[in-house]
Amino acid sequence: MPTEILLGLITFFTSTIAGVIGLGGGMILIAVLPSFLPINALVPVHGLTQLSSNLSRAVFGYKDVKVEVIPKFLLGSIIGVVFFATILYFISLVYVPLFIGIYILLSLWSKKFNEKIKRFESYVLIGFFQSGFSIVVGATGPLATTLLVKDYDDKHTVVATAAALMSITHTLKVFTFMIFGFVFFDYIGILTAMIIGAIAGSWAGTKLRDKIDGKKFMMALKILLSLLAIKLILGILI
Repeated sequence: MPTEILLGLITFFTSTIAGVIGLGGGMILIAVLPSFLPINALVPVHGLTQLSSNLSRAVFGYKDVKVEVIPKFLLGSIIGVVFFATILYFISLVYVPLFIGIYILLSLWSKKFNEKIKRFESYVLIGFFQSGFSIVVGATGPLATTLLVKDYDDKHTVVATAAALMSITHTLKVFTFMIFGFVFFDYIGILTAMIIGAIAGSWAGTKLRDKIDGKKFMMALKILLSLLAIKLILGILI
């Protein structure tokens, strides 16, 4: 099977998962890509593919997107990307996944932590860290989703709004890599197949999401976020 078709099918599968649950597909995809792409192409190709996946997911669920959070997140994202792109070569971000994982676990399960952090937690700050760290850390999507899970109890609202916010993150990431000189056209065949797979998967996932009970969905999402957080922590500690 040609590489383009295989990657298109894999992206369809991962995008369908993200369409149903709201996240997770991108992490599976970034784990698979090293078998097909050189190291320097992993993050930019993954970023453009995930932009297609998230943007299409937000479009398919546009009625459920909480538009009021977007300007705040966008402001934080722009500041975050400029800041981290500027200091990228001067600091070590090796322990960032550890702190992201700890934040997610405490935010989801600790009432005391939520009481203390509530005054500081905002979509501007989440945008700053999610989009800023996304340049070097692949697992920043759960940051926004974690906050959305606490603010809204409707599964469609959480998934569609998270997709809109992650679209901002991936758009800024793609532009950053273009400025750094990455030539996306060199991978046009693979990107075309993956983008088609991503959009088709978003559509399939959006349809399948209706078949899941809302309360069970939110609990499953919290458990998945927790598992991803534990994976981030163990990845640093082990």
